[in-house]
Amino acid sequence: MSDVEMARSNDAEVQFHGKRCIHARNCVLGRPDVFVPNVEGEWIHPEAATAEEVAELAHSCPSGAIQYARFDGVEQESAPVVNTMRVRENGPYAFHAELVIEGQSDVGFRRVLCRCGASQNKPFCDGTHHAAGFKATGEANTGEMAALTVRNGPLRITPTRNGSLKVEGSLEIVSGTGTTLAKTSKTFLCRCGHSSNKPFCDGTHAKVGFVAD
Repeated sequence: MSDVEMARSNDAEVQFHGKRCIHARNCVLGRPDVFVPNVEGEWIHPEAATAEEVAELAHSCPSGAIQYARFDGVEQESAPVVNTMRVRENGPYAFHAELVIEGQSDVGFRRVLCRCGASQNKPFCDGTHHAAGFKATGEANTGEMAALTVRNGPLRITPTRNGSLKVEGSLEIVSGTGTTLAKTSKTFLCRCGHSSNKPFCDGTHAKVGFVAD
């Protein structure tokens, strides 16, 4: 059975990818008439909004669980002008960039990656950080802050075996409150959940015996 639910109006189609969802609730809080919570049966109603409003809802979804197709001839979603990664309080990394993730296809521009080490769908977040009681601030230590010559373009992410996330490409790392923590063209991010220098890797994965492809 597909994990993708689809709903169509005359102006747009919404595609909801259930396995990507981290329950940020931007959709049901922003437009509960379009994404109707706590109901049985049909819960996605793009006919309640314009194509532009559907697009805005999708763009506010950090995980990329909400995708859309517009039928009004307007350009679909494009890569951002500035690549960003937001550190979510007690939660995952939220990327917004032209993403290229090793071993993955159809990634898109918005995805959340695990940083607690407990996800069963690595490198992606599956919400396990809640059950695992993961605690890690979204206000982290600052890193290299030199201005980037180029702020967009492909962002290549490689999950290293039993180790960190290697991130190559222009990236601004932002705290939960919007403070820029680092501007980098190459960095290594903790994904075992144990680094003392989160969100950056400090090699602790080797000491704790972290295992992940």
